[in-house]
Amino acid sequence: MPRFDPEAFGRWSEAIARFMGTAQFLVWMTLVILLWIGWNTLAPANLRFDPYTFTFLTLILSLQASYAAPLILLAQNRQADRDRVSLEQDRQRAAAQKADTEYLAREIAALRIALGEVATRDFLRSELSRLAEELDEAAHRRTQLERKHHQKELRASTRREGFDDEWDTDRS
Repeated sequence: MPRFDPEAFGRWSEAIARFMGTAQFLVWMTLVILLWIGWNTLAPANLRFDPYTFTFLTLILSLQASYAAPLILLAQNRQADRDRVSLEQDRQRAAAQKADTEYLAREIAALRIALGEVATRDFLRSELSRLAEELDEAAHRRTQLERKHHQKELRASTRREGFDDEWDTDRS
């Protein structure tokens, strides 16, 4: 048996099957058959090579069909193999995407739970506002205390000055 490359033969059979499935093939086939029948019907009797029942044409068409069918089946089998591989790859990609999606969903759920424990912007604003108010109140109280303290010091210094004035007058 002759040896051949199955891949090259498969590509060749696919090319033939692809060509046989085109309108161009049908047009050429129809033209050849019409020319064949026309020649063997209208040509002089001594130039006809396939008389009226067209036995040779029938043999040629049967031969073409007997080779075309296996070539088409071979091409279909190769396409089915490619589809099977593609389907398996799609299945693997879908499984990986599903796993990624589930992982991301778990991560988002964990982030939502963590965010529930984290202070929000509104909470921080309200706490900062409350702290600012407390600081303002503390500053106001401090100012009042400083004022009271200053007033006490003024009274004390006034008393001392008054006492010093009295003492100065007594000494004189």
